[in-house]
Amino acid sequence: MNQNTNGNLKVGELARATGLTVRTLHYYDEIGLLEPSDRSPSGHRLYSSDDVQRLYRIGLLRRLGLRLDEIGKALEDSAWDLRTAMNRHIDQLDRQLALSHRLRLRLATMVTTIAERGEPPTQELLEALEEMTMLDTKAQRRVPWLIYADIEAAHDYLVEVFGLEAGRLERDDDGSVVHGEVTAGDGVIWLHRIAPEFGLESPKTAGHDTVGMSVMVEDVDAHYAHAKDAGATIVYEPTDMPYGFREYGARDLENRLWSFMTPLD
Repeated sequence: MNQNTNGNLKVGELARATGLTVRTLHYYDEIGLLEPSDRSPSGHRLYSSDDVQRLYRIGLLRRLGLRLDEIGKALEDSAWDLRTAMNRHIDQLDRQLALSHRLRLRLATMVTTIAERGEPPTQELLEALEEMTMLDTKAQRRVPWLIYADIEAAHDYLVEVFGLEAGRLERDDDGSVVHGEVTAGDGVIWLHRIAPEFGLESPKTAGHDTVGMSVMVEDVDAHYAHAKDAGATIVYEPTDMPYGFREYGARDLENRLWSFMTPLD
């Protein structure tokens, strides 16, 4: 990595060193999240060591799940200290490594036991399960519901217009569709019937929207062009958002708002 004589990095050099894109760094500059400390005589962005520290903070806070606007506020915390933050990060990694190492030792012992006795003691299996749970305490899967008056028509629309993957349709004894599924990327979405007993209504029957859906796509501009050509009702065109995504919005056949997005980085 080549640096200028004053030790500053050009935007392309910083992008290559960090794995971020030049576009992301430009965007961080535009929204005031990471403004370069200097400019070259020809106007190119130049990033100092302080800028790199700030970028580390941004990366750390993004890893914790903060939005870009929340990160901007956190960066103004005068009590923040790089060394303290790194030590906390190290402590977190050490705990994860210790748990992983302990689980690995237990599994290796169990493999030996199986080779000698045919099966491990139940207690060892229980302890291994406990350690696996400690390593992964997050929810395993989320399945959103979307309420539609006409599930079959909604299913076909989402597949043909928004490019989602077709899933199963379940029918009752009368042949009416009572449950549908589509897949968006790595997650399934359930299409649910209107159920007044649970307060579940479609925007079409309620007269207003109560929930939206955001879907990550590979190329948001290409996705937008397809949806528009297929007749989608466009709410807003592809736009770079302050929370780190380029997205557009469209409504489906029952007036529910969907947003499709691509990360800026």
